[in-house]
Amino acid sequence: MLQELLTRTRPAILQRWRDLLLSSYAPDASRFFREQRDPFANPVGSAISQSLAGVFDELLGEARAEALVPLLDDLIRIRAVQDFSPSQAVGFVFELKRAVREQLAGVETPPWSELMEFEGRIARLALLAFDLYLQCREQIFQIRVKEAKAWSESALAAGERGKGR
Repeated sequence: MLQELLTRTRPAILQRWRDLLLSSYAPDASRFFREQRDPFANPVGSAISQSLAGVFDELLGEARAEALVPLLDDLIRIRAVQDFSPSQAVGFVFELKRAVREQLAGVETPPWSELMEFEGRIARLALLAFDLYLQCREQIFQIRVKEAKAWSESALAAGERGKGR
């Protein structure tokens, strides 16, 4: 029963989830991501829409980690380089619960056991998103260390060349 409800209300759930995610951005950025439909002019907005739709569809299906990782990857990479705390960067995952519950508010007797199972999938998704976020932040850290080492070596080499004059 829940699967049918979620499939039927998929567009509204995705729109609400997207709106909740976009509310984490500054108003001008949020407006741009929401209104600019050209994926080349707005790759972030496009990545958000594609990622959320793919993740939602996988959650309705088997919710396999190996399928969810590539669906989340672009979005988590984007949020990892932006000025978000870790909880802000991955907190959008939990907003799916809110979007779903808002859609089910009109249902006289929601299928609670199925809803609890679906929300468990969302919780596992959040853990997966956090792992991806940490991997991205580690990559950023490694790049910064490599750049600092290269800069230091370059500065030392320039200093050595200056002594030889």
